[in-house]
Amino acid sequence: MTTDVQGLGAGDSKLRDPRVRAIIYQILVIVLFVAFVAYVGSNTAENLEKRGIASGLGFLQQPSGFGIGIVLIMDYSSQTSTHFDVLLIGIINTLAVSISGIFLATIIGFIFGVLRLSKNWVVNKISAVYIEVVRNIPLLVQLLFWYFAVLGVLPLVKESLQIGDNFYVNNRGINFPSIIPSEGFWVIPVALILAIVIGVFISKWAKKRQDLTGQTFPVFWTTVGLIIVLPTIAALIMGLPYTIDYPNFGRFGIKGGWVLEPEFLALWIGLSVYTGAFIAEIVRSGINSVSHGQTEAANSLGIRAGLAMRLVVLPQALRVIVPPLTSQYLNLVKNSSLATAIGYADITAIFAGTSLNQTGQAIEVIGITMLFYLSISLIISMFMNWYNKRIALVER
Repeated sequence: MTTDVQGLGAGDSKLRDPRVRAIIYQILVIVLFVAFVAYVGSNTAENLEKRGIASGLGFLQQPSGFGIGIVLIMDYSSQTSTHFDVLLIGIINTLAVSISGIFLATIIGFIFGVLRLSKNWVVNKISAVYIEVVRNIPLLVQLLFWYFAVLGVLPLVKESLQIGDNFYVNNRGINFPSIIPSEGFWVIPVALILAIVIGVFISKWAKKRQDLTGQTFPVFWTTVGLIIVLPTIAALIMGLPYTIDYPNFGRFGIKGGWVLEPEFLALWIGLSVYTGAFIAEIVRSGINSVSHGQTEAANSLGIRAGLAMRLVVLPQALRVIVPPLTSQYLNLVKNSSLATAIGYADITAIFAGTSLNQTGQAIEVIGITMLFYLSISLIISMFMNWYNKRIALVER
């Protein structure tokens, strides 16, 4: 009798083959899962029909009929706007606070992560106190603190703190001048995008040049210069295609300009400070993972401490920092759903909250909301994985 590598005889049943059994079990699990989903779907549809609850996405075209406190970019009317408009406003508001929160949390985290390693006792302890205090208090409590205990006690509108001639701070937010676009304004953002693209090409060229010759090029300041100069030139060529609307005191408050609402500020600051504490620890551990010999080698070459940190240590630490940093970005986006507690109009508050209560179509509303958060998280993960792969060590 012949015997194969798994110890089966030629006449033995295929069911004794572990590989065959594994395939059968996997098919069985998939069939059971599909049957379970089909049963739940069928049962849900039957119950909805019995209760007279409509299904489908037709509710998105129904008038919303309620007001929204913070509306960015879009125009909104409680009389004519639909639940689809509510969905778009929720998405825009969530993205606004998430993107700005990631940006600010990253800056806070890197600063305090580096300061946590300072040999200066005072600086080191201040960083330690910030990290330990902030990350050990629930985020919801911190949001309530920023909203009620910090921004809520600012002066009334008529007693606003004035900064310069056109900035006002009060318990309704921060008022500052706004830019009103006119014909030809589109040239300015196009010039800005062009400046960024040129900066990317300059960065690649400078890297190749440095690899070949060892000479460095001021990529950062060159790109900053392009970002300032090109849009400025475009604006001058088009004859300054915008007007500036300054905030002014009116009979019933401050009119004109833009205003950062206290709900947005509280959520933005709360998310950034909270997530920044975790990022600071990630940065500290990443820097500690780099061999001290790298710093000593940089010092032996006469490189100053600041440059050694920026050019030698941090690039190597990023390979350790980026994977857990991705998790913190994802947490920040998901934690933005706590906006409901302070009245910020994110997608959870106005679409999965008010729209759901009005239409009663829980499955569709919750499904769309979950799909939105899932999509944003996957996009962030894909970008950070691409960046992590880009900075990974390359075997020569």
